[in-house]
Amino acid sequence: MELAQAAAEVLGPLGYEVLELDLGASGRSRRVLLRIDRLDEAVVSMDDVERASEVFGLELDRLDPFEEPYRLEVESPGSQRPLVTPRHFERFSGLLVNVRVGAEKFKGRITRVEDDTVTFDVNGQERSLTTAQIDSARLAEWPSEPR
Repeated sequence: MELAQAAAEVLGPLGYEVLELDLGASGRSRRVLLRIDRLDEAVVSMDDVERASEVFGLELDRLDPFEEPYRLEVESPGSQRPLVTPRHFERFSGLLVNVRVGAEKFKGRITRVEDDTVTFDVNGQERSLTTAQIDSARLAEWPSEPR
């Protein structure tokens, strides 16, 4: 089973959305970085991070996916928030986003979301892409109030 799927299966019923799961190295051990959001779109608290860390840590212990030691880091998305679903783009409409499509990168302001198509203003020009076409999208600015 893929680890992101395993995380979604144990955290979803608790009200969390798995935004990203990244495996990397940290010294001689593996780093498992998990970014979560709340399904009710409230601000992720330290209690949320602790709860998700405890529950997913137990699932990792059960799955035992690594031969080497690992360190689990659970975070709220903060300024590294990935935008993946149409709802993510709707939620942050009006904000600047760093977008990667293949080898191309651009910065655009989210102007409209219709079904799975996101329209950006890129230097005064409209650019529309489906969420499936977008390889990566992250906020380039943070909203003045939580969204």
